[in-house]
Amino acid sequence: MIGPIVTVTVDRPLGSYHPVHTDMYYPVNYGYIEGTMAPDGEEEDAYILGVDEPVAEFTGRIIAIIKRKDDVEHKWVVAPDGVVFTIEEIKKFTHFQEQYFKSEITLLYEQF
Repeated sequence: MIGPIVTVTVDRPLGSYHPVHTDMYYPVNYGYIEGTMAPDGEEEDAYILGVDEPVAEFTGRIIAIIKRKDDVEHKWVVAPDGVVFTIEEIKKFTHFQEQYFKSEITLLYEQF
């Protein structure tokens, strides 16, 4: 199974800080998929991996879902088409925010 191609609108680019929690630094681009609603009533959030510069928008493939066990929302992990990351790599890149939640990562491709 592989995930669909989506376009992420980036509202927290790589190198920025959270507007409210000002000590939270974003080491990856982070945003939302416009028009796709999540269980929290907001648009679905996504981490973008494999892009090493700040971007305003990015089109890529969903490679994983971070399922939060103690929150109503999940996070999608999006990467350039054909680029994959291991669960350990995804944990490392998203730790800055996911450290505050109990979660599990489901890959949408087979790990070799």
